Amino acid sequence: MSKVFDLDMIKAVYHRFESHVEAARKITGRPLTLSEKILYAHLWDGNPTTAFKRGKSYVDFAPDRVAMQDATAQMALLQFMQAGRPKAAVPSTVHCDHLIQARVGASPDLQEALNKNNEVFNFLASISNKYGIGFWKPGAGIIHQVVLENYAFPGGMMIGTDSHTVNAGGLGMVAIGVGGADAMDVMAGMAWELKWPKLIGIHLTGKMNGWTSAKDIILRVAGILTVKGGTGAIMEYFGEGAKSLSCTGKGTICNMGAEVGATTSTFGYDESMERYLRSTGRAEVADLANSIRKHLTGDDEVYANPSDYFDEVIEIDLATLEPHLNGPFTPDLATPISKMREEAAKNNWPTKVEVGLIGSCTNSSYEDISRAASLAKQAVEKGLKPKAEFRITPGSEQVRYTIERDGFIDTFNKMGATVYANACGPCIGMWARPGAEKEEKNTIVHSFNRNFQRRNDGNPNTLAFVASPELTTALAIAGDLTFNPISDFLVNDNGEKVKLDAPTGYELPAKGFAVEDPGYQAPAADGSNIQVVVDSKSERLQLLAPFPEWDGKNITGARLLIKAKGKCTTDHISMAGQWLRFRGHLDNIANNTLIGATNFFNGEQNKVKNTITGEYGEVPATQRAYKAAGIPTIIVGDANYGEGSSREHAAMQPRHLGVLAILVKSFARIHETNLKKQGMLALTFANEADYDKIQEDDVINFTDLTAFSPEKPLTIELVHKDGTSEMIKANHTYNAHQIEWFKAGGALNLIRKNIGK
Repeated sequence: MSKVFDLDMIKAVYHRFESHVEAARKITGRPLTLSEKILYAHLWDGNPTTAFKRGKSYVDFAPDRVAMQDATAQMALLQFMQAGRPKAAVPSTVHCDHLIQARVGASPDLQEALNKNNEVFNFLASISNKYGIGFWKPGAGIIHQVVLENYAFPGGMMIGTDSHTVNAGGLGMVAIGVGGADAMDVMAGMAWELKWPKLIGIHLTGKMNGWTSAKDIILRVAGILTVKGGTGAIMEYFGEGAKSLSCTGKGTICNMGAEVGATTSTFGYDESMERYLRSTGRAEVADLANSIRKHLTGDDEVYANPSDYFDEVIEIDLATLEPHLNGPFTPDLATPISKMREEAAKNNWPTKVEVGLIGSCTNSSYEDISRAASLAKQAVEKGLKPKAEFRITPGSEQVRYTIERDGFIDTFNKMGATVYANACGPCIGMWARPGAEKEEKNTIVHSFNRNFQRRNDGNPNTLAFVASPELTTALAIAGDLTFNPISDFLVNDNGEKVKLDAPTGYELPAKGFAVEDPGYQAPAADGSNIQVVVDSKSERLQLLAPFPEWDGKNITGARLLIKAKGKCTTDHISMAGQWLRFRGHLDNIANNTLIGATNFFNGEQNKVKNTITGEYGEVPATQRAYKAAGIPTIIVGDANYGEGSSREHAAMQPRHLGVLAILVKSFARIHETNLKKQGMLALTFANEADYDKIQEDDVINFTDLTAFSPEKPLTIELVHKDGTSEMIKANHTYNAHQIEWFKAGGALNLIRKNIGK
């Protein structure tokens, strides 16, 4: 087997790339950004004939490949099974990384995961084998690290059923997180639809030094843009500062672009990407990229006058950038390390760091680990015992094997660290942290990407701060959130004052990457005779039944299930952690629907009023009661509703339970699309102040749903308990094709209808 996967596909993309770019230049009549070049080179209809409008035009694309992780792949492939296709139409992969809990250490945790999740892993392996999908076994690594090492290529377009698919932008891709229904469309050989994104240019000048790392760039960007500032936009990084970064550093930055809501992020092809491709055994791809090098970055005129070509331009001087800590409870609360002492005091944050964790899909490269190891080595040599627990999650078996060969794991062991399995682990709530059930207020620091409440250990009172691996390591050694390694001293075991030197590391391993078993399983050449069996009595897997079609009538007599207050992420709508085991069983996982959301009317979680009985109960049980009584319901939410993960369970669960509409101030991009795909009404208040008009006992009537059409707001009547009523307007972004999804009861129902036509 060649090291380069799907080389013929990559050759085909590069063969047509230049002609598509030239055609796009003629159509637009101007120079192009890198993002535009990739988008125009991947139009479903082929050569560009139309200049699309940013934030306006819905456009059909032809992605080059699809990537899925085990938690989301279950639902994506359960849907694909019903599409009637014999094989995935584009190169696709499944990566088993979410269902491995971090508890003791790599080997026992992996074995326990295999024991507990054998049914699911076997299902994913067999369905991958049948439909021509590459399968990466448990322990092979985290999807985004494995994709960067094996599949990402400059100028390509990829979609993945995980919001951090955007990580591949570090190798110059347009890689976008989607729900499983979108992935299914592409695997079924259909076009993938996206609203043409706006463009944010991020100009990096200067060069980093000392304690600053690539992670600090995106932590700073998150502080500038906030968690919704990138919504509907691609962030394109450029400038001499961008070229000075390693390829994996670029990946870190792109990875956390998901935390500002960006459609994706990307960098132009440069020497660092070429070095990474050659180091990971893909010299042929590097040679191909070099042949069209000038087309794999933005045009010179664009970067010389960025404000003429981007909708927004952000300038960051790397030479003056400080290490940052972002959090708690949100990844956009950015604090330079020099300001942490006063911010912690002002906000009464516990300053004792209990645990430091490095790794995850965001920061588990060879470079990251080597720089953190340089600090661990110093700690041992300078007589410093870490004041906090220290945990490491390698991103892939290739990284793990290489860092072990090069002595870094031994260095961490001398510092008393624990190395977990090559999986997501604590980053996604798969962390069996002792004592978390006590729900004590405490502080942890990690190099992950998200730090929502309950995200890592299930404890609502754990304050998680996001930092670089280097700063995380230093704070674990110090055990103090306010420790500034640039200026502060520590006292060692001998009572001596010592100072940590700035971290050092290696962009790539001097001896090259090495691995004995990367964990890849190729699919059968012909899977037609392979049977995929799902036990009807299984608690883990459940074949899907079609959602009902719209009856063509106005929705009347609807009740409010919950009016969610404040941040309501996909973690609040469909928690991960222990619930991951039900990701392939829609009815079982529906029992966690919105249990983390805060009820506006009582300030409590998982306690809403059942207006049939007048009693308060859990959200899922209350909704099941409404469904049994044949009463339609809606959910009302705040701003940026559905922020976070790509998990379409957050859309499918309410749909399965009988919710018909979601009405909010604004949506996160992926969640809005997921709701549309599942045949739900995804609506926004025409006047955000109308959120305040929704009362707990309202009866809700849609008066003109029968005239549902593009760009026409819907009218909703609120009938209050006192007998008064008022009308409000709700906007939507449905185009004509998406309205057909709603009418059919979901996009999959349309595909079913078209099978055999």
